[in-house]
Amino acid sequence: MIPVRDLPAELHVFERGWLSANNILFVGGDHTLMVDSGYCIHAAQTLSLVDGVLNDRALDVLVNTHLHSDHCGGNAALQARYPELETWIPPGQAQQVTQWDPIALTYLPTGQLCPQFNFQQTLRPGSLMRFGTSDWEIHASAGHDPHSVIFFEPERKILISADALWESGFGVVFPELEGTDAFEQVGATLDLIESLEPVTVIPGHGRVFGYTPEILSKARQRLDSFVTNPVKHARHAVKVLLKFKLLEVQKQDFSEFRRWAARTPYFGQIRERFFQDVAMDAWIDQLCAELIMVGVAEKEGRYFLNI
Repeated sequence: MIPVRDLPAELHVFERGWLSANNILFVGGDHTLMVDSGYCIHAAQTLSLVDGVLNDRALDVLVNTHLHSDHCGGNAALQARYPELETWIPPGQAQQVTQWDPIALTYLPTGQLCPQFNFQQTLRPGSLMRFGTSDWEIHASAGHDPHSVIFFEPERKILISADALWESGFGVVFPELEGTDAFEQVGATLDLIESLEPVTVIPGHGRVFGYTPEILSKARQRLDSFVTNPVKHARHAVKVLLKFKLLEVQKQDFSEFRRWAARTPYFGQIRERFFQDVAMDAWIDQLCAELIMVGVAEKEGRYFLNI
């Protein structure tokens, strides 16, 4: 295990698992601030975690690294709990949030939930923002999401990497599933992270870890495997989306689960692009069988269960 440098006392990391992204709460300085808010069905837990640290203080600022549902699904609940909360989002989808377009924001196409929220400010890559008592750099980090940003504190060399870098890789490259070339952008973001020379990484999912060149090398190897075989990436992506839904429902009649997948537009789009030769039901059955094979799901009678 790579040792992790002690995080400053003003910084609290709530490691949430995989349905909700990690939350990072800063309590130093004049304003409290949190990065990312998790998935909406975990909103009550998010509020409890925040209240448990802040006690009688209010949450002043909420910042989203990107607008996937697992990173901003708790925004509405936090805005209701803290009426004066100021929310900052990456600029690329500001218009879609203002108009509240759940199709353009990908919530309806992926079959995921995200209650409507508002925002007051947009983040500016290339600028600094005060988190607690330190200035953090804002960097564009296209790839996993074309509008995503990451944050870096250069004095302690702490990186908030969102889904651009995990201890075991990086997030699904969603633009590639939609027909946009984005693997090169993933590589550019990995190059950016290398140039920052972080010491400690707070990822969007998983534990805080100490950065090493080997971690980045493994991420690049994973990227190369997807560039060489885009179908491999697409297959991985669909299983991630199926697992995400299973994390949400925990247990569901398998025929209902299959019907949900069949009528969710993103699955049809991916199948049409990469797996045209397989019928939808047979394809979903095959992918679910692979989830069972690797031990992250199981069947119990007619039910499909999360493990």
